[in-house]
Amino acid sequence: MQDWLTMTAADLGRGIEAGEIGPVALTRCYLDAIDAHPLKDRIYTQVTHDRALAEAEAAQARADLGLRRSLLDGVPVSWKDLFDSAGTATESGSDLLKDRVPEHDSAVLHNATLMGAVCLGKTHMSELAFSGLGFNPIKETPPCVNDPDAAPGGSSSGAAASVAFGLAAAGIGSDTGGSVRIPSAWNDLAGLKTTSGRVTLEGVVPLCLKFDTIGPLARSVEDAGLLLGLLEGTAGPDLRNPAPLKGRRFADLQTVAQNDLDPAVAAAHREALDRLRQAGAEIVPLEVPELEEAMGLSPILYTTEAYGLWKDVIEATPYLMYSEILERFRSGAQFSGSDYVAAWGKLEQCRMAWDLAAAGFDAVLSPVSPILPPNLNRLQSDHDYYVQSNLLALRNTRIGNLMGLCALSLPTGTPSCGLQVMGQPDCEEALLRTGAAIEMALA
Repeated sequence: MQDWLTMTAADLGRGIEAGEIGPVALTRCYLDAIDAHPLKDRIYTQVTHDRALAEAEAAQARADLGLRRSLLDGVPVSWKDLFDSAGTATESGSDLLKDRVPEHDSAVLHNATLMGAVCLGKTHMSELAFSGLGFNPIKETPPCVNDPDAAPGGSSSGAAASVAFGLAAAGIGSDTGGSVRIPSAWNDLAGLKTTSGRVTLEGVVPLCLKFDTIGPLARSVEDAGLLLGLLEGTAGPDLRNPAPLKGRRFADLQTVAQNDLDPAVAAAHREALDRLRQAGAEIVPLEVPELEEAMGLSPILYTTEAYGLWKDVIEATPYLMYSEILERFRSGAQFSGSDYVAAWGKLEQCRMAWDLAAAGFDAVLSPVSPILPPNLNRLQSDHDYYVQSNLLALRNTRIGNLMGLCALSLPTGTPSCGLQVMGQPDCEEALLRTGAAIEMALA
């Protein structure tokens, strides 16, 4: 049974299908592991024992009757604490929303439950999802699996930790500027950022609605595809036999994405590309000069919308917030409506340039993050270090959000060094198939 805590969600589902694993026994195994773990309170905000066991019993009954609803029917999953969960506090990592208890599940949790997923509970996150570091002194800071003294990546920090520490078969998070991909990379997981607008945000605490997306953090690309299906109420793509990489053409993004890389990150990226070449892929350096302008628009686009959404709530009790997050929100007040509209007009032009530059490639590659997980104590005591670390952590992943893409984070085999694989908008299935082939080459 201990092996269950490290198996992929897909393999657990296949075990249930074969009658080798019982959903109730599996769920109890995970709940027992959570309850016994010394870091559980830094990972989970709440563990929903009663709900999980009730859902597992229903999954067991369906399995016994041959009526399973999906491959992941009966598989235990964690949920970031910004997805509404009926009768369970959903606080988005902030005391601004303390004791906020929704009456209904978010649409994606509802979909996943209908498809048979077992809800283990809610996981900690960066405050209001507005940081790529996962450091949250207001609530809890989850651990990084590779370094107990380092940040876990955010904002889906607890989602990543729940999977990396064997306390969930998979986690569901959100990604506005890298919040699925950074914690996935720093905890050696596969993470999927979906295209903006593909997965419903109904019942999800917002940050920037134009950039907010939902995606899974998982142990494999196959899991990520199946979990995307759960979120949408479908079976998800079949990724068991990915096509070989021979003849695939990838771009290695140079503009912005390879500046100031930590030496370990740079080495891991070179080694990953070498393995893809050995598997038959062609890799071509790609410059997209318009990215420089797009990156410069980020402060206007993100903070203006975020502060616009949260201003009244924040300014009613600003003392409840972590000062770094409060300062980042308030920076949105310096921009006017005309600044915001003009910035979106410029971004659309940059997106058209990107589409032309990337059109001839199966995917565009880059390191997920240019830095390794930063030190927690220094983040708390050194303002400049916090700001610089946060900006660098988010820099490469934000490219995918700004350009409106879907994107994957994949482990390279070097701890906390992920490979980012960016696809075209609304092409998640193609991206996942490509990602599965890359995953095989990197394994």
